[in-house]
Amino acid sequence: MSQQTTSARRHPLVVLIGFTLLGLAAAMLLFGGSLLRHGDGRANESAANTASVIQQAGELVPAQSADEIYSLDTGGISAGDVAPEFIAADLAGQSVRLSDFQGQPLILNFWATWCPPCRVEMPDLQKAFQQHADDGLQILALDQQESAEAVGAFFHDEMGLSFTPLLDANGAIASQYGVYNFPTSVFVNAAGEVTAVHRGMMTFAQIEGYLQETLGSK
Repeated sequence: MSQQTTSARRHPLVVLIGFTLLGLAAAMLLFGGSLLRHGDGRANESAANTASVIQQAGELVPAQSADEIYSLDTGGISAGDVAPEFIAADLAGQSVRLSDFQGQPLILNFWATWCPPCRVEMPDLQKAFQQHADDGLQILALDQQESAEAVGAFFHDEMGLSFTPLLDANGAIASQYGVYNFPTSVFVNAAGEVTAVHRGMMTFAQIEGYLQETLGSK
């Protein structure tokens, strides 16, 4: 009798648990598919947004060649401008003006002894200077904020260069010309007009290319 009473008491609990489990199963059937569909939608939307951002980034920052980078407008002077007058000291301390070279084609090369690319392009500048001596080409190498002794030791003793080194003692001429990286070369024709501005190291072929226009427009 006692066993039958205990079993009878357990039946309601079993029935309650059974109904609870059935309710949970029904809820999963009713709402589970909807939740999964919403989850997939969010994932698909996120993936689509990510792909859109990547595509937009590719459109906003296209690859550029070296020539395109050098031609970017970074302020200062550009082709067609009249080269601004300046006064600089030579290695002997004498004042030299840009106008002292009026009527001659020029390369204004902004450089420094501590600049490795500047050192690399110097022999090509020397080669161009020698090959175009009959054209009256002058190269003014404007060193940035170094002593005459340091420049002379590098320019003449180490490299054996024969064009003209000048001292931009406080960087004022570089600022005047909008030069903020070295080397930078400004090509000026005999009329005093800028024909090209090259930011970065040049090869001999590039120098010759710029000189064709510079010498041809004298």
